[in-house]
Amino acid sequence: MMKDNGMKESVQAQFGNNASNYVTSQTHAKGEDLQKLLHISGITGDEDCLDIATGGGHVANLLAPFVLKVTALDLTSEILKVARQFIEKNGHSNVSFIQGDAEQLPFQDECFDVVTCRIAAHHFPNVNAFVKEAFRVTRKGGTLLLIDNVAPELDHLDFFYNKIEKDRDPSHFRAWKKSEWYNLIEVTGFEIVESYSFDKKFHFDTWCDMMNLANEKRVHLSDFMIGATEAAHKKFRLHLRNKKVETFKGEAILLKATKPQE
Repeated sequence: MMKDNGMKESVQAQFGNNASNYVTSQTHAKGEDLQKLLHISGITGDEDCLDIATGGGHVANLLAPFVLKVTALDLTSEILKVARQFIEKNGHSNVSFIQGDAEQLPFQDECFDVVTCRIAAHHFPNVNAFVKEAFRVTRKGGTLLLIDNVAPELDHLDFFYNKIEKDRDPSHFRAWKKSEWYNLIEVTGFEIVESYSFDKKFHFDTWCDMMNLANEKRVHLSDFMIGATEAAHKKFRLHLRNKKVETFKGEAILLKATKPQE
């Protein structure tokens, strides 16, 4: 528990200090995954939705015009403040903002038609608790829409990806493998009905800017990536310029799962 609390304090510190970056970040604000989420959501206009770890509020902002109401939840008060400003500036008045923990949701059982979580679960110390809580608050017949960065299936590449993410951002806990997500979601009781994969091109300096990473740490991180195995260079499409990492490729998945009626 102490370890989990420490991780959550790290998340609050990192996101609190860089809150506005998550509204303006093109990785978070745009992307094929965001539009695909809306396309496959199956919403009809009457849904009561929960966006877990809303961050800059991009999913809540996307859903707001098409549903009855959205609850945007986040662990960090500074994030909620900038998300509220962003969403209300766009004219949406059906979004409420609640500070809360994804692993201990402050809601009654089966009270949401749609539950979403995008590019956030890799910060959660206990994803089992998160998925169980998402299942608990989803109504029978309701939908979970999950998007997150994933690690490769090969252990050494999994280790490499999670290490560079952790070195950039101490609040990063773990990017899970696709196979781990499929297993966890179905074991919890959801039924996966659709799955999509997206390549993500990261520009190294922009990726570091998100966390205001000091130059010394950037150089060390770039050197570590350059010194990686040939397999890592190939898998992550490392592109170098002037003996520094310029870009690399990651992967994200979008899973649509439903809670059975019975």
